[in-house]
Amino acid sequence: MSTKRYTVTSALPYANGPLHIGHIAGAYLPADIYVRYLKGKGHDVAFVCGSDEHGAAITLRAKNDGVLPQEIVDKYHNINKKSFSDFGIDFSIYHRTSDELHHDTAQDFFKTLEKKNVFTKKSAEQFYDEENNQFLADRYITGECPKCNADGAYGDQCEKCGSALSPEELINPTSTLSGKIPVKKETSHWYLPMEKHEGWLKNWIEDGYLDGESHHDPKTWRSQVIGQCKSWIDGGLRSRAMTRDLDWGVKVPIKDADGKVLYVWLDAPIGYISATKKWASENNKNWEDYWKNKDTELVHFIGKDNIVFHCIIFPIILKSHEGYILPRNVPANEFLNLEGKKLSTSRNWAIWLHEYLEDFKGQEDSLRYALCATAPESKDTDFTWADFQARNNNELVAIFGNFINRVVVLTNKYWEGVVPKCNTLETYDKEVLEKLKAFPDKISASIEKYRFREALGELMNLARLGNKYLADTEPWKLKKTDEQRTETIMNISMQISASLAVLSEPFMPFSSEKLKGLLNLNNVTWNDAGGIIINDNHKINPATHLFNKIEDEQIEKQLEKLKQQ
Repeated sequence: MSTKRYTVTSALPYANGPLHIGHIAGAYLPADIYVRYLKGKGHDVAFVCGSDEHGAAITLRAKNDGVLPQEIVDKYHNINKKSFSDFGIDFSIYHRTSDELHHDTAQDFFKTLEKKNVFTKKSAEQFYDEENNQFLADRYITGECPKCNADGAYGDQCEKCGSALSPEELINPTSTLSGKIPVKKETSHWYLPMEKHEGWLKNWIEDGYLDGESHHDPKTWRSQVIGQCKSWIDGGLRSRAMTRDLDWGVKVPIKDADGKVLYVWLDAPIGYISATKKWASENNKNWEDYWKNKDTELVHFIGKDNIVFHCIIFPIILKSHEGYILPRNVPANEFLNLEGKKLSTSRNWAIWLHEYLEDFKGQEDSLRYALCATAPESKDTDFTWADFQARNNNELVAIFGNFINRVVVLTNKYWEGVVPKCNTLETYDKEVLEKLKAFPDKISASIEKYRFREALGELMNLARLGNKYLADTEPWKLKKTDEQRTETIMNISMQISASLAVLSEPFMPFSSEKLKGLLNLNNVTWNDAGGIIINDNHKINPATHLFNKIEDEQIEKQLEKLKQQ
């Protein structure tokens, strides 16, 4: 099998608060599933992420808490890095944009673009808070959204409808610093004239062509991604300021730019590149192979509120710089709601990842499973504690765990943990083995199309196949009358178990590892799944439960916690 090189990114989370399940379902769990699958197939993958530590959201949090921005980013970088690791999100590197390497990389990018005359410098009136003697960055302004009329929309984005905005579009804007109506005051900034790039962007996004060559198949892109980009381009792209008047961020590295920093949406995506540089230097790799080689596939995992930045602004920047590859796909997810309401960090309506890991110790995969099973891949979906409990108890425990437990218990009971040989195959056995053989390719096909819910469903269908096979053949009854037939049934059941151990790894890595331990499996890869993995006379270990039931009291406690929020 030929191997390929991939650069996979997940949106850099703001280091101004902890992670919640909406973040995980949107950009991190699907990326981790995809990367674990690619690595299982033997591909070369750089999976990069890190904390986004600049921008007005950070300074707002610092002002509210009465501390310096550095204290905020240090605190939440460490909390989030640990939460990701504890949850099994296996980044190649989790970097941070406050790192000196990132500042140097972002500044070099800006200087290169400036030398190529990519930007236009111009003066314009910008909102200014007279009480605080400060120009207002996008997040320092709130007002009514012009698209959905929701109150509390920010100057860069409405969190209710997800529309990207500019401060001038807000209805009745007010300063978040003083609560007063801001005035307009003139200032100079470097603008990216996006309207100049409409032609090639349209051709690239809608037709999959770049510089006259086929780049990707647009049919593989999600409809909401194409639709949102098309809406932006058809509506006419406009110039957007790439600098801000702030004292926190990457300083603009040219003359006459005192008090100005790079716009966070210029700075943050370059964080993928600086993170790759750091990882490559520590792992004897060439970072340019992952960003400048046309044979490398670049894939961005994001939520729908970041589509414009990853499909329009960042590609413009990369292409204008020259020499960089553009994404082959941007599988953006819709939003995950919680108990019928939109997740909200400001209203504390959320399930925080670090709190879940504390409350449900050893049950990381229960949440990974539930979030993948309800992933908002094509429309907004709803996470409820009742559904989470039902999926854990009725699917993981009753289907997957039950099958494994029966196989391991019976093998230990009848043959002291030594896998019996496969004797004469009956028609039904051959049918089951043929079905088993097809599962790796079915799951692969779904993952490669970014249909992770569908792929997870196929994994559970394999567990269902195993349960049905045992229920139909009843080896616990046959053992008394037909030893050879029982041996064959249990050998085949063990092959199904071994494939489940391999194929579950992208979705549920902790349970996969536990199952491999139960079956005493070493050095098995994705390419082994579907076949005969376990040989006759292989010794397995005593049975332990793969998954544990979640009781009503645990769920009631979580619902009560939400009510108090």
